[in-house]
Amino acid sequence: MPSVGLVLTSLFRADFAAFRKHRRSLVVSLLLPIFLLVSTAGDQAVHSFDGAGYIIGLAISYGLLAMAIVGYALSTSRDRERGVFQRLRVTPAPTWAIMTSRLAMQVLANLILALIVVIVGAQLHNLSLSLGQYLLVLLVSVLAGAVFLAIAQALVGLIRSTDTLQAVARVLLAVLIILGTFGQVGALGAAWVDVSRWSPVGVVMTMFAGVLDLGAWGGRDTGAVGAAVGYVLICAAVGVRWFRWEAG
Repeated sequence: MPSVGLVLTSLFRADFAAFRKHRRSLVVSLLLPIFLLVSTAGDQAVHSFDGAGYIIGLAISYGLLAMAIVGYALSTSRDRERGVFQRLRVTPAPTWAIMTSRLAMQVLANLILALIVVIVGAQLHNLSLSLGQYLLVLLVSVLAGAVFLAIAQALVGLIRSTDTLQAVARVLLAVLIILGTFGQVGALGAAWVDVSRWSPVGVVMTMFAGVLDLGAWGGRDTGAVGAAVGYVLICAAVGVRWFRWEAG
């Protein structure tokens, strides 16, 4: 019986090889955040979003959201249909190790994306960030990524068909993007501003904006952290409870 360390190492190597093979998905996930940063590099856009921090937070949110809901959810569902999980379950690897390895690779991708976006955003919006703020951005990226990964896991748990999941994921992605972009600036009406702020994208935006301007940290930022933890716990519970390892 191989040790847990050997099992995890083998899984990490296999998942990292798959990550390198499909690294184009990371590049594609960067397109929307970079486009958003470039298109909002002006005083009017910064004022509309209550500061450059919110714009950078929104850009990172969209990248993490796309990688989780479209990337992670669909790849997990496809592997389930292809029988990958069934074959892994007959190996000595425990089920928690299989998912831990996959999630670790996703966290790595999230950190790379967040670091690239915050560096580009700081340059475009003339922000001078300390090393501590960069580290805080990476820390928030872990929690933000967990929010969207938990939502993706819930989708995989509740929806067995990959085709259906793909359709639902794309609709949900569009809804969250619209809510995050237009809801924050009041374009959907005053009643939607609070809904947008406490939506998954709004909460993540608030956290990123908070660490990019620590002097303005307040109760709303702390509440966003609590809401993010709540999203993770609820959606992860749903995803774990109804997840099935086999197709059909």
